[in-house]
Amino acid sequence: MHHPNFKDTIAASPYIFTIGVTGDSGSGKTTFTRGVRNIFGDDLVSTITLDDYHGLDRAGRFAAGITPLDPRANRIEQLEQDLIRLKRGVPVEKPSYNHATGTFDPPAIFRPKKILILEGLHTLYTETLRKYLDFTLFVDPDREVKYDWKIRRDMNKRGYTREQVMREITEREPEYERYIMPQREFADAVIGIGHSRYGRDAGRKWNVYRVTLVQKRLQQSLGNIDLSLDLYSILSLSERNFALEFETGEKGGQRMGKMIMDGELSEHVVRKLEQNIERQTRVSPISIFKHRQYVTAGDLAQLILCWRIIHRRIFMETSR
Repeated sequence: MHHPNFKDTIAASPYIFTIGVTGDSGSGKTTFTRGVRNIFGDDLVSTITLDDYHGLDRAGRFAAGITPLDPRANRIEQLEQDLIRLKRGVPVEKPSYNHATGTFDPPAIFRPKKILILEGLHTLYTETLRKYLDFTLFVDPDREVKYDWKIRRDMNKRGYTREQVMREITEREPEYERYIMPQREFADAVIGIGHSRYGRDAGRKWNVYRVTLVQKRLQQSLGNIDLSLDLYSILSLSERNFALEFETGEKGGQRMGKMIMDGELSEHVVRKLEQNIERQTRVSPISIFKHRQYVTAGDLAQLILCWRIIHRRIFMETSR
């Protein structure tokens, strides 16, 4: 029996599936939704960066003595209204913030595609935003890792000096704890990132980190759809260090599963996972990590999140 490609089903559906990703600036939010974009393609996936909804430009924030982490520096109500309209498939006039100049570019018409990703500091900040998001993720790197990433990004891509970045980090920390960190409790999945047990330099040299994926248990399950790691491939085909742990726990009265991954896996192992997802969900082709002999724990977490998101989207389609 021939099964249609699920991408065609999504393309034909009027439903706008929304993914919300939050965490601190420079925490790696984009990395963990890249797989969704790679799998479904630009025809089906659109992204909104919440920086565009800053209410004050850089000079205005400086004059007011607040950082972008403070909700008062952002147009949260406009974001809520735009998300409600986009969820219905209605285009909006979206603002645009220019990081290079620290000012606003002219707004432009934004039309949602079938999968809409929201990435930013306040994605889960209000009940209204959370209500209109179908899958939510909080990215939570350890402080040392986050600071290292932010320094490198802001110096290389945004033209800041090291002193400017460090001053901003110091100013932002209290507001991160007050406004951003509490959103963690509302996420369907939380990604934690720390230095690898195989050496702190592994991150800078090979992008190897210890990655912890904490997920709420599935509320719904699709029959015969699972995600299996091939233990034989891990044991026989991998030539580099890799660690895999799983712990169960409870948070806020909910059972949680915690998977801890570190090191690098052979591409053969991850390709089998990709093929497993293709076979079971009929989302094809899936090939996120092309031309790579080894993939990192972060790559594996990205693939698992993609599976979880696909699972959620398929369930919504089959249960409507």
